[in-house]
Amino acid sequence: MPATRVMPTEESAELIRLVRDFAAKELLPRSAAAEADEDFPRDVFAMLGELGVLGLPYAEEHGGGGQPYEVYLQVLEEIASVWASVGVGVSVHALSCFGLVTRGTEEQKTRWLPDMLGGELLGAYCLSEAHAGSDPAAMRTTAKRDGDDYVITGAKAWTTHGGHADFYKVMARTAGQPGDRNGISCFLVPADSEGLVADAPERKMGLTGSATATMRFDGVRVPAERRLGEEGDGLRIALEGLDSGRLGIAAVATGLAQGALDHATAYAKERETFGVPIIDHQGLAFLLADMEAAVQSARATTLHAARLKDAGLPFGREASIAKLVATDNAMKVTTDAVQVLGGYGYTKDFPVERFMREAKVMQIFEGTNQIQRMVISRSLAQGGGSVTHL
Repeated sequence: MPATRVMPTEESAELIRLVRDFAAKELLPRSAAAEADEDFPRDVFAMLGELGVLGLPYAEEHGGGGQPYEVYLQVLEEIASVWASVGVGVSVHALSCFGLVTRGTEEQKTRWLPDMLGGELLGAYCLSEAHAGSDPAAMRTTAKRDGDDYVITGAKAWTTHGGHADFYKVMARTAGQPGDRNGISCFLVPADSEGLVADAPERKMGLTGSATATMRFDGVRVPAERRLGEEGDGLRIALEGLDSGRLGIAAVATGLAQGALDHATAYAKERETFGVPIIDHQGLAFLLADMEAAVQSARATTLHAARLKDAGLPFGREASIAKLVATDNAMKVTTDAVQVLGGYGYTKDFPVERFMREAKVMQIFEGTNQIQRMVISRSLAQGGGSVTHL
């Protein structure tokens, strides 16, 4: 039976316009310098919290925006079109809140969600380990019960906001051995917990305004009341959240590609060769046309998956498709944007070289694109057919 499509309202459209204006006035003027200086813009997330952006896809009763995912992803795209590091940060924060929203008790939600969704607290997500990136069940970080507490010991790699977050959503092993998918549990760990420290930030080729660090847990005591769901639910919570997180990254990649296309198009209209703007030369005009088609197809694929989610239909395979298509397209579009600008595109005087560097990691995090192909092919092998069209 076809599901009813969730239609954005005029309020939603106004929200998207508001964020577009905020991005142009507040984010764009700061983005290049912050990326060059590897400066983490903590105050920007506070401002986005005041705008209501950090809790957009979650219920209003706990301080969220109550917006459909289709709208939330368009907001993410607007942010990422001018500053990808911030777009990624918003997506990661939403992922950090997911476990509490979906598995927390009413008491836990009432106690912690308002500050998390309102922007007073910035979140981070601790799943990957140095030896277990694409295979989270192989994690070795443990959480041992000790009276009313759990004691967490181990290290979590590639933590976005590592060292800057106010809380960490942590997956740790409470039973079994590495490889056991049913022995992992989920915890909300305050950043000021004794024994929790961040390594020096990773030295990355892109997204340098977004801090990424290994978080080390040296006997960190966490009250049992900070466990989300039952013992053993952790990996399920993590994987459920990743479906939504992949849509967030797809939207960020689409925004990044749109930003690159905008810069390339503007340059092609102004730059002249042989007496005419270079956009009038068919070879380059066709390149821009392909870039536009790639951006449009990424956006359509991403929003289709969001509409399935909003309608309460299965969307995991479509989330993987969206992440795969949007991030591969972003890599191609940003590379072509450098080509449009020629030698200037290879310099730091123009932003497209940074966009190309930023696009690369989007093919890697939230599950590499090779993992996305595994998810999609396994879904097909299990007999999954075409989904309902909305």
